[in-house]
Amino acid sequence: MKHYEVEILDAKTKDKLCFLDKVEPNATIGEIKSMFHKSHPQWYPARQSIRLDPKGKSLKDEDVLQHLPVGTTATFYFRDLGAQISWVTVFLTEYTGPLVIYLLFYFRVPFIYPPKYDFTTSKHWVVHLACMCHSFHYVKRLLETLFVHRFSHGTMPLRNIFKNCTYYWGFAAWMAYYINHPLYTPPIYGEQQIRIALIIFLFCQIGNFSIHIALRNLRPPGSKTRKIPYPTKNPFTWIFLLVSCPNYTYELGSWLGFTLMTQCLPVAFFTLVGFIQMTVWAKGKHRSYLKEFRDYPPLRSPILPFIL
Repeated sequence: MKHYEVEILDAKTKDKLCFLDKVEPNATIGEIKSMFHKSHPQWYPARQSIRLDPKGKSLKDEDVLQHLPVGTTATFYFRDLGAQISWVTVFLTEYTGPLVIYLLFYFRVPFIYPPKYDFTTSKHWVVHLACMCHSFHYVKRLLETLFVHRFSHGTMPLRNIFKNCTYYWGFAAWMAYYINHPLYTPPIYGEQQIRIALIIFLFCQIGNFSIHIALRNLRPPGSKTRKIPYPTKNPFTWIFLLVSCPNYTYELGSWLGFTLMTQCLPVAFFTLVGFIQMTVWAKGKHRSYLKEFRDYPPLRSPILPFIL
């Protein structure tokens, strides 16, 4: 069995960082990262991007050396991805913040509103309902992070946690300030509008959870296998017939319901910004499905059936 010689160069400077002799042909990129880590302890495997070309895409950890377009002396290029943090930690931090921040405004802790309103409660029942819905949403997200989601990548750059928390925490404070404000006024169409909004919110929350369960069941524990998601016996998953990322479709519906329930401009703006971001993610995932699976259902749209 022939062995490979592997040299790893800096993608920016082209300086040689490491030379590995007698590497097994069935060695994976993940194993090569571990070998590289031994000679450069500051760059642990999750922090490494190994590429065939300095400006190319990162190779997958499961890629096998002998299956790559390289000779017996293989040259790879290394980029430092920076400090990494686990996806679970990021999501738990992202979602705990809005839950706590919203409750601070709901209970009207001191220094938010005028002193005479400290620890008072709103006279409008929709304010209490909105707090329950908002709390339910983020508790659901926390529980899904811990017990439902399976991540294809274990880590993300540490800097992302600051960006993501600014987004979620900032919007939560902005929304909560106005919804729980002593001068807040209920929706213009009263109880009928609130009840319709609550039905939309709860329907989409159940739908979103159903999609997350369906996606979880597609990927066995510890696997990075990708499959085409199809509807299951659960009626909430039948939207897979028309949409590639129905979890985003239901997420959008939940926030539209919350906007209708509270009739609050900051909530509407948060919904709009979220929709734009989710559309970008959905289009990217839709393209990757089409590229990876030749038999991918042609009727599906990324996020909105027949529209977007």
